[in-house]
Amino acid sequence: MPLALRGRERAKRERAGVAAIAELDAVTIGQIAAGEIIDRPASIVKELVENAVDAGASRITVSVERGGLDAIEVVDDGKGIAAGDLPLAVRRHATSKLRSADELEHIATLGFRGEGLASIAAVSQTEILSRQAECAVGARLRAHAEEVEAVEPSPAPVGTSVRAAALFENLPVRREYLRSPNAEFNRISSWLASFALAYPRCTFTLRHDGKDVWVMPASDDERERLAMVFGRRAAQTLLPLDASAARMLEGGLRGYISAPGSDRPDRRMQLLFVNGRLVRNALLAGAWTSGYATFAMTGRHPYGVVFIDLPPDHVDPNVHPTKSEVRLRYGGQVFDVVRRAIAATLNAHAGARFREQTGGAGVEFSFAPPDPAATPAALFEAGVEAAVRPAGGMRVLAQLDRTFVLAADGEALLLVDQHAAHERIAYEAIRAAARNRAPNEPLLVPQLIELDPVQSAALDRALELLREAGLEIEPFGERTYRVVATPAGYGARAFDLAGFLDDLSDEPKQRDVRERVWASLACHSVAVAGERLDLAEMTALVERLQHCENPMHCPHGRPTMVRLGSTEIARMFKRV
Repeated sequence: MPLALRGRERAKRERAGVAAIAELDAVTIGQIAAGEIIDRPASIVKELVENAVDAGASRITVSVERGGLDAIEVVDDGKGIAAGDLPLAVRRHATSKLRSADELEHIATLGFRGEGLASIAAVSQTEILSRQAECAVGARLRAHAEEVEAVEPSPAPVGTSVRAAALFENLPVRREYLRSPNAEFNRISSWLASFALAYPRCTFTLRHDGKDVWVMPASDDERERLAMVFGRRAAQTLLPLDASAARMLEGGLRGYISAPGSDRPDRRMQLLFVNGRLVRNALLAGAWTSGYATFAMTGRHPYGVVFIDLPPDHVDPNVHPTKSEVRLRYGGQVFDVVRRAIAATLNAHAGARFREQTGGAGVEFSFAPPDPAATPAALFEAGVEAAVRPAGGMRVLAQLDRTFVLAADGEALLLVDQHAAHERIAYEAIRAAARNRAPNEPLLVPQLIELDPVQSAALDRALELLREAGLEIEPFGERTYRVVATPAGYGARAFDLAGFLDDLSDEPKQRDVRERVWASLACHSVAVAGERLDLAEMTALVERLQHCENPMHCPHGRPTMVRLGSTEIARMFKRV
């Protein structure tokens, strides 16, 4: 019936007093519910693989035909389903994992809603073959929409095999929505490989159009699977997560995170497992951002995997039909633990990298400033003599392009970005002063600055945080301000307030607002590229850098130094 006629018919019935509300039939209910859970082939794989894990499987094989559009089959060696339970398995809200509402607060399985198999059967031609160990023969059941055939005996190995064919054949709009077979297969492969990280003792096999694509054999080492998910080279840079902060958590924490400088343009590979469930959680995604606050560059994102184990009553997985999101009872505490663990891991790595870059011997301070009356040749000879002197330590040699500090230890050259290094030193000093409420340094002559309306509004929002960091700014007329005090040690430098405000507006909003202000404040109060430094200033800069919590990166995530070893230099000269 055309829509216009339907509307007129409904209006006529309402005028006649006939009820306009009617109970939906079972087929319609099934398809509506299935639309919330099964939206593409990967959804079917997710539901069936999670069921297999709940059944105690040690081997799971996923076979896909034409990206899952034609058929998906998941075979496991779990405990199987009793023949008498098969008709119930495809009934909505029928499950072996839950008996009452009270148990929703203590869910320890991946599945519990009793909708997975029913939703799969609603949108595909489904066949289940299963046998339990105590049974001599298996049982087979076929179902499609609300049509469920009788259970029939069938030979089968111990475990369960579920095959879903002709996906969305009865929902042509949904089928048109699907992408190409290769794209849908890649989604399946990516999800299954990621999911397998949490279950290293289970063997996972993925087949496509009759051919094995990959196999993840069972292993006690989680690291062996990282290369499959993140790539072999990327996996080699992953750092084991420092889980010492987990003592504050009633549960466990472990994982692997990418080293600074090894990042990606999006967050898709920031994987999170809560109690073995691969989930999304906006709060814990923020913990990555906060933990990498001064280690990652703007627009770049770290990657890795974090496993969190919590008491079941601290987690609510009953948030989304696909069970892909969770809510945490003590979310703030978990956020802080994850953030601290990430930050501790990165700080320890930065310290180790700095010792490696500088040869582990620190900076040599055995030279005096050069004699201004000396000839260029004499200065060169003095520099060479200092560089080859047998005493250990990294020696500062010269400034390149008024931007980089050149140092050497006899084994390698070290190039230090003077602005990035000074910015890191200033940031940590400003942060410490703000936390300790250290006194600032008044200026003898206040610095007057006039701002445009946008900058003025931005400054008004940041004034209190700037005072915490040691920068005192007072209004001095309409959109005019004066800087009356700066963080201790930076009074001699002109502060670029307008540049600071522009920089602050470009900062990623996910970063803590205090860290954003402190980082931008440091950036605009230190030595810049193109500024001449004398030998004593360069030496002091490198020496102070080695006492920083993170000497390898400026607060905006750029590297402070690059080491050129003998091998790299020899390669430049075609000697290797």
